Amino acid sequence: MPTRLVLGIDQGGSGSRAVLLDEGGQVRGYGYRPLARLYPRPGWVEQRPAAVARSVREAIAEAVARANCTPAAIVACGLTSQRDTTFAWDRRSGRAIGTAITWQDLRTAPLVEEAGRWAHAAERRARLGQFPGAYSAAMHMAWRMRHDKAFRRAADAGHLRVSLAAGWLLQALGRPAEHALDYALLQAMTVFDPRRRALWDEWIDYLNLPRAALPVARPTLYPFGELYVGAAAVPVTAMITDQQAGLFGYDCRRRGQAAATHGTASFVNVVAGPVAPPQGICKTYLAWEIGGEPAYTLEGDMTVTGAAVRWLTQMRLIRRASDLDTVAGTVTSSDGVVFVPAFTGLGVPTEDRSARGTMLGMTLGTTPGHLARAFLESIGCQLGDILATMEREAGVSIGELRVGGGLSNSDLACQVQADLAHVRLVRAPDTETSARAAALLAGLGAGVWPALTDLPPLLDGRERVFEPQMHPAERAELLGRWGRAVERARGWG
Repeated sequence: MPTRLVLGIDQGGSGSRAVLLDEGGQVRGYGYRPLARLYPRPGWVEQRPAAVARSVREAIAEAVARANCTPAAIVACGLTSQRDTTFAWDRRSGRAIGTAITWQDLRTAPLVEEAGRWAHAAERRARLGQFPGAYSAAMHMAWRMRHDKAFRRAADAGHLRVSLAAGWLLQALGRPAEHALDYALLQAMTVFDPRRRALWDEWIDYLNLPRAALPVARPTLYPFGELYVGAAAVPVTAMITDQQAGLFGYDCRRRGQAAATHGTASFVNVVAGPVAPPQGICKTYLAWEIGGEPAYTLEGDMTVTGAAVRWLTQMRLIRRASDLDTVAGTVTSSDGVVFVPAFTGLGVPTEDRSARGTMLGMTLGTTPGHLARAFLESIGCQLGDILATMEREAGVSIGELRVGGGLSNSDLACQVQADLAHVRLVRAPDTETSARAAALLAGLGAGVWPALTDLPPLLDGRERVFEPQMHPAERAELLGRWGRAVERARGWG
């Protein structure tokens, strides 16, 4: 019997990935293409829709070439994509309208402040599962309705379609069955109530968003359409958001299982179960629904991680990002130095976007090694704060955390995180978990694997485990200094 392959696509802010898995879950082909961002004005961050589609097409072609297969061997495709970055097109021609406003764009900050005076403003976090800040797709669409004439004309004429990257890719590279997104991606457009599983009509009306332009909600496994790979029309049988895909791809599918991904920022997710907990500080996502069984997750973020490493290189405290481990390893402690990398504010549990980066406790004996180690300790401290908040809000106990992304490649960084968050860390050899999840879900949708229990496991004995080793008194002292430093970093913006 010929080998059947499933295709997973992870379209992210900095690049697009494609992975081909066989029925045993082994990677047979992988492709990646970086993506540029546009900065037309201070605070504005955009991407060209055509470039995003092209990057995915090229990543797929690379994966197929590396797998040495024909497109006909691909039986299904799953899509995961960046959240909040909004794409618009004309439904008649399929052509993009303008550029895509990304999740890093800040132009809608005045609209967010204005929305705070809305009569139902206090309901936003609970109804949407998160606070709709300047990053959010709903605010991007509201801004375009006011300031983008082509967008407004298409909306008024009934020709406008708006979606996240997953929806745009189906339009640009294939044929959608309908204008739809799965529950999680639609929620990521900050117009969908994950508890009621419905659009929040009052919010949409308040923002004057064109309802007909919005996707309809579908479950994770669904016949979304077809993606053209060469001469083959590959069925798209699954969609999911990027961070929730990462959690699924880490094999975290039971209540209390958690994962962290360290990229430009860091995101921590935990499975909360089939019922959404009461809304707290953490974002609440209807992450996936399989066989009629929903899975809700809580998410917390560290606003700056990889971006802070780049800052350390720009300040010449380290020569390159890969030197962080070596420089931090030149000392055995931070010697009282505390680094709060709040360059764009603080996330969970502080939720203070006006906080700013702070270094405290330096002396004339402070070296770059102390600063590098203090940065690694800041990640561990933030991780501990997030996990404690999640345990409290979800009512779970998190004894193990699976990690991936840039900083997880450092043994020292992982050990510091395990020590300060007081949690067992597990690092798998395969860290492309979002694309992996998209492929696994596509295979589930196509019947390659009959049920969740039949999915091939991520962990195969090659994983690295980091157990907490720090003495409780030393940990308490570091956490105490961290708490005092955070208070001094708040309210500067």
